[in-house]
Amino acid sequence: MNDHRKSQALTAWERLFNQPEIRMDAEEQYEALLRLADEFEDGGIISPGERTALIERATVLYSQSVAGVGEGT
Repeated sequence: MNDHRKSQALTAWERLFNQPEIRMDAEEQYEALLRLADEFEDGGIISPGERTALIERATVLYSQSVAGVGEGT
């Protein structure tokens, strides 16, 4: 596994996690984060355990994002 490639990939994932693209809703952000995690694992950049950790983080973010929908937040 190339450490530089892994670092770049995880940086891109974190950037999307922290700052979704303009006009990207919570569902689109979630799907993009999952897609990246899958691509990184399929490409041998991250391990299955690291993929699981990224998916868990994305799921928590998505859950928090949609929890306030309809509640005036």
